[in-house]
Parts: sequence; C-alpha cells; structure tokens
Amino acid sequence: MAACEGSHLCFLYLYFAKKVKCHYLCSSFLIGYLITYRFFDVMDWIQSLLWDTSSVAHVVLLYSFVIAAGVFLGKQKVYGISLGVTFVLFMGILMGHFGFTGSTDILHFIRDFGLILFVFCIGLQVGPSFFTSFQQGGIRLNLLATAIIALDIIVTLAIFYMDGSVELPMMIGVLYGAVTNTPGLGAAQEALNQLGYTGDPIALGYACAYPLGVIGIIGAMLLIKQLFKIHTKNEEKDLEGLEDTSKQPHTLYLEVRNEAIDGKQLLEVKSLSGRNFVVSRIKHNGYLDSPNQDTIFNIGDQLRIVCAEDDAPGITAFIGREVEGVKWEDKHFPLVSRRILITKSEINGKKLGDLHFRSMHGVNVTRVNRSGMDLFAAPNLKLQVGDRIMAVGPQDAVERVARVLGNEMKKLDAPNIITIFVGIFMGILIGSIPIMFPGIPTPVKLGLAGGPLVVAILIGRFGYKFKLVTYTTMSANLMLRELGIVLFLASVGIEAGESFVKTVVEGGGIMYVFYGFIITIIPLLIVGIYARWKYNLNYLTLMGLISGSYTQPAALAYANQQTDTDAPSVGYSTVYPLSMFLRIIVGQVILLAMM
Repeated sequence: MAACEGSHLCFLYLYFAKKVKCHYLCSSFLIGYLITYRFFDVMDWIQSLLWDTSSVAHVVLLYSFVIAAGVFLGKQKVYGISLGVTFVLFMGILMGHFGFTGSTDILHFIRDFGLILFVFCIGLQVGPSFFTSFQQGGIRLNLLATAIIALDIIVTLAIFYMDGSVELPMMIGVLYGAVTNTPGLGAAQEALNQLGYTGDPIALGYACAYPLGVIGIIGAMLLIKQLFKIHTKNEEKDLEGLEDTSKQPHTLYLEVRNEAIDGKQLLEVKSLSGRNFVVSRIKHNGYLDSPNQDTIFNIGDQLRIVCAEDDAPGITAFIGREVEGVKWEDKHFPLVSRRILITKSEINGKKLGDLHFRSMHGVNVTRVNRSGMDLFAAPNLKLQVGDRIMAVGPQDAVERVARVLGNEMKKLDAPNIITIFVGIFMGILIGSIPIMFPGIPTPVKLGLAGGPLVVAILIGRFGYKFKLVTYTTMSANLMLRELGIVLFLASVGIEAGESFVKTVVEGGGIMYVFYGFIITIIPLLIVGIYARWKYNLNYLTLMGLISGSYTQPAALAYANQQTDTDAPSVGYSTVYPLSMFLRIIVGQVILLAMM
C-alpha cells in the first residue's frame, strides 16, 4: 500500500519539478517524497503491531500492556480494599471491547497453560498440609467451610430456578465472582469447552459479581461482630492458653533423682519412660558432654531435654526434678547449636532415626523447622528437602552432619523444573480420564484444572516416596503462580471484552451484581452465626475461616489488621486447601451434570 502510494507521489513530484525547471524544488520534492514514503511505511508497521492478530509481536504487546496496567491498577486501594491481580481481567475486557484481540487458538493456549501453571503451584503449596488440616480442631473448621461452599451452591441454584432467564453457565460465572475464586472459574470454563458451549463468556458474570464479592466477605465479618457485640481484645485474651502446643518442642532442665534409672543407658531410660525425648546435653561430675544412646545415667547428672509439651510433666516426674542456673557451656568441651538446611535429594523422605546422628556423629537433633513451624525431632519423622534441623554437638561433628545433609542454600534457589513438568504431565493425563457417575449422561473429567491440582497435592504430600523433590522456594512458587493467573485472566478478559457492553447493558449485568452479592453474604452469615452461637468459635479464628472458605487473601489481610495474633492466618490455612479443592471441582461437576 505504502509503496503504491509512494510511487504516485514520486511521479507527481518529478512532473511538477520538471515543469518549473527548478533543481532546488526538485531536491525538495524528492526529500518530501522520501519522508512521505517512510510515514506510510511506519503507519503500516504500527497498524500491523496493533491489529494483526496473527502477529506474535501484537499478542506479546497486548498481553504485556493488559497485565502491567491491570496489576498496577489492582494495587490501588479504595477505602482500604483493592481488587489485586483480578484487575487484569477488567483490563483485558476493556482492551477486548475496543477490538484489541488475538488469534483464538493463541488466546486459548495461553489461557489453558496459565491455568495449569496456577493450579499446579497452588497444589504444591497446600499439598503438605492438605491431609494434616483434618486433624484435631481442623475437622470442625473444614466442616464449616464445606457448609459455606454447599450453601453457595444452593443459593446459586435457587436463583437460577427462580429467575429462569439466566443461563446456568452464566450463573456459575456469577457464583465464582461472588466467592472470588478464579481457579474455579477456569475449571468451569474448561468444563464448558468439553461440552462445546458457545454462549456468552461466563467471565462476564464473574466480572460483574467480583467487586461486591470482596466487599461482601468483609461486610459479613463486620455484621457478625456487631450482632454478637464482639470486642477484639477479649477474643485475644480468650485465645491465650487455648492454643494446642502439645506437639511443639519444649525444653527441660532436669537432675536425675530416680534410682530406678541409675546406671541405665539412655536408650533404656527412653524405653522405660514410654515417652519420646531428646537429651541434647548431659553434665556429669562437672563435665559437659553430648550424649548418645549408650550414655549411662547416674544420680545427680544434669540433663538438657527437648520433648513435646504434653510429655514434659511425665518426663520430669520419671527422671527427677527441674533445676535452674546450670551452665551448659564448657571451655574444655565446647558444644555448638546450629541450624542445618537439608538440600541433598537422597535425604528426602528418610526417617530422622535412620540417619543415626547421635550414635555415629555424637550430634543430637532437637527440633526440625518446616515451612516456619517447629516440629519435635521424633525418630520416625520423615525429613524433606528444605527442612532446617537444630543440631547440637561438638563443632567438628556438627560440620560433618552439615555435609551429610547438604546445607547448600544455592541448591534451593532454583525451582525443581523436572518435578513441576512431570507433575503437569501426569495431571493432564489423569484430568483427561472420563469418569462415569450414575445419573450424569456425560462422563466427568477432572480436566486441565482438576487433574494438575490433584496430582500436585499428592506430589506435595507423598512425592518423597518416589524420589521427587517438591521443595520450591516461596518466591519461586509465587512467581510461577502469579504468572499463570495473570496469563489466564488476561486471556479470559480479552476474549470476553467484545460482548461485555452488550451483556452488561442488555443482558442483565446489574442483576448479576445483585445476585452475586446475595450468593456472597447469605452463606457467610448463616454459617458464621451458627459457628459463633453453637460452638462459641473465637471471632479471630472465624474471620480466618470466612476468608479461607472463599480463598480470598484480601479478606485475610483485613482480618490480620484487626489483631496482633496469628489466629486469622491459622484459621485461613486450615480450611484453604480443602476449600480450594472443592471450589475448583464443584463448578464443573454442576455443569457436566445439569447441561
């Protein structure tokens, strides 16, 4: 185009210059021609960059702008609340509305790959705690979270049958916007792809319901607080002494007084006591030593013991009495305490007792720190790459143990790419397996969202049994997770943008906002009031439960601002794994069962 127009302009310039017989004008017109030609050439380049959907440069430029602008705007707070990374979806809708789009195949590939990456990293994160979250008080909290999820579905289906004019897929989009769960939206979208759905993009319902969804979660917390006239300081006092510390390491300083264990070896004493403990140091006749299983106990020996909190009274009564003022350092026999990082993959999954640190190296392991939590160093505790152990013993012996375990931080800086892609490979295979259920005409598949999620949870928990190192630094996990979710949201928004105005203005978008708010707040109020009234659940824990059941980090941030304790975070992390799993699964099950 530019070359054709440029040749015509060149002919006109030369013809005019010949007529006037002026070399100056001829030169000027030639320069003008070149400038005009380059102008048209640049315009063609810009047009291709902005509108050519088959151009890789166009697609990369579009995604970069949508994601950068969306993340920036999502950080802006209004009355202390921000939409976070979800604003990428709205930015994508805006660009799609004005005609900036890409090839359908490219959009779908980026959307699905981003979703897979996101849910897999979530699975790796929650996997280690997924099964332990059902222990002790976690059962009740998870049952309450399940009740919230069930009520969300009931309210959604009730609105669907009462209205009659809204399609089921759009109501599922509204549901996921109301509960602010993006992975569930991706799973539902993937289920619709299996069914060959060609209606309005369900991301539009999600976009309409999401903003009030965040506000509704925080609003439910405030309503419950006002209804029961709760004072945060009183709730913090009620928590004191109620936290379960039975499995936390506890240090005792004892003097041997029980004649029944006089002259017996440490291994025999542990067997007779019927309890698990670690003797990190022993002082005999004024000399300090690091004991092993063959160390003999004598009356008057002074011991430094690490044990579980609930075993402390029994151990004290069995061995002797507590002592104070003992100096646990000796210039002739210096002992050091050192945290050692496990980085060698061959240690992954091995039991602490099988490494024989005490008998072979004269080093005692008193505790193990995993993901910020101190665990008692029981012999049957299975170690994982990324654990930090507290080792006590002579300096040279501790250094030998450090070499055995690795203790090389650089090895943990890079994510384990093999594990990630092996997991994704297995997840897609499992997600593609059709499962028949009675009464459901279409086979149910876990799909591109559910399959990788399930596999990631199992790998995160049991990967060490298959020699898979699942440890990934938190920064690497967050990076991969955020990259996946922004790619997914940008793709969904760009694709949905073309019909957004039509759907919102003409298709009942205001009603989607109203329906979403109802879906958000009714289940939270019902379960929140019941939990407080029936079980007198601590309000700080209840805030964590509400935030976790909706997998909403912004609500958790608000809850954490209300207290100096970590009760909201504990409640959130207890119900988050199961809630995320159910949110991802239930939407696609409803669609496959009812369409």
